[in-house]
Amino acid sequence: MSGTSLDGVDAVLTEFTQTSGQTLQSRVINAHSIPFNQDLREELLSLHESGHNEIERTALVGNQLSKLYAQAVNGLLEKTNINPAQISAIGCHGQTIRHRPELGYTIQIGNAALLAELTGITVVSDFRSRDIAANGQGAPLVPAFHQAVFGHPNTNRTIINIGGIANLSVLNTGQEIIGFDSGPGNMLMDAWCELHTGQRYDASGKWAMTGNVIDELLSKLLAHSFFNLTPPKSTGRDLFNMEWLTSYLKPEYLPQNVQRTLLAFTAHSIADAVKRYAPNTHEIYLCGGGAFNDALILHLRQLLHPVKIELTDVLGINVSDVEAAAFAWLARQTVLKAPGNLPCVTGADGLRILGAIYAS
Repeated sequence: MSGTSLDGVDAVLTEFTQTSGQTLQSRVINAHSIPFNQDLREELLSLHESGHNEIERTALVGNQLSKLYAQAVNGLLEKTNINPAQISAIGCHGQTIRHRPELGYTIQIGNAALLAELTGITVVSDFRSRDIAANGQGAPLVPAFHQAVFGHPNTNRTIINIGGIANLSVLNTGQEIIGFDSGPGNMLMDAWCELHTGQRYDASGKWAMTGNVIDELLSKLLAHSFFNLTPPKSTGRDLFNMEWLTSYLKPEYLPQNVQRTLLAFTAHSIADAVKRYAPNTHEIYLCGGGAFNDALILHLRQLLHPVKIELTDVLGINVSDVEAAAFAWLARQTVLKAPGNLPCVTGADGLRILGAIYAS
């Protein structure tokens, strides 16, 4: 898994077992991560916009990504002492460089055929395209996994993944699942922090907490029309990016105050989504890189008090592993010829088997 944050590749070895009561058990056996180097990150960022020779550049960086994915897979198997023949399939999301469901397409790069060759393992990829072909958003796809492994028969739970983009899975007992992107997660905070400090992210939100919220800026950011859309909805760098942010900045804004405002922006957009679409939630569980941002979690707890907010670790899956485990589950669904989407979440015309299979 390599997500919108563009920080690197996360690989998890996940075992799924189905009990006699049809309850799915998911166990992450081990995990392995490889960070992106700066050149790769910059090339991936540049491919979010049209540019010189972008078709060839996309193909070449897709190959580069697949070699990195293979390193992550092989490193994971080596540290776990597992043979490739013991693996049913690799679920490879690929790296999103464009996501325009309103125009009928999404692009996740990474050469799945090459990954299958390098690992000797069946690869399942391109999960989003079939849902979009069926008039869906193609995202978020993780709510079905969240329901399968985190759902509770008597407790209303909301799972919030805070990656580059934040998404919610509202799991109310006896009700249809609600899932959607709430807006930026770490994406803008990370970009602003790197621009002004040289660090890829603001560890624990410490730099942000040296600043003050710029109320005028926060109001303008929260006025984006995306937040008035009703689910199903999804978003990415096509809407929320540095060009969009800088259009609202003034010379007198101090960098640390902008960072503090971006943290508040993420917290408010998430909290507003919870209040609007999960008013009866009993428990909230966080995952993704944003779950390590202590300042962000504190702000969320203040905005959503008295709702209990914890990390998915207490439910059995580490916050860093949930997203990758979700695409392992999606690959399992594909191999079993079972649907992987939720039409109530993505807006697709119906249940669909997602993904393309590159057999070993």
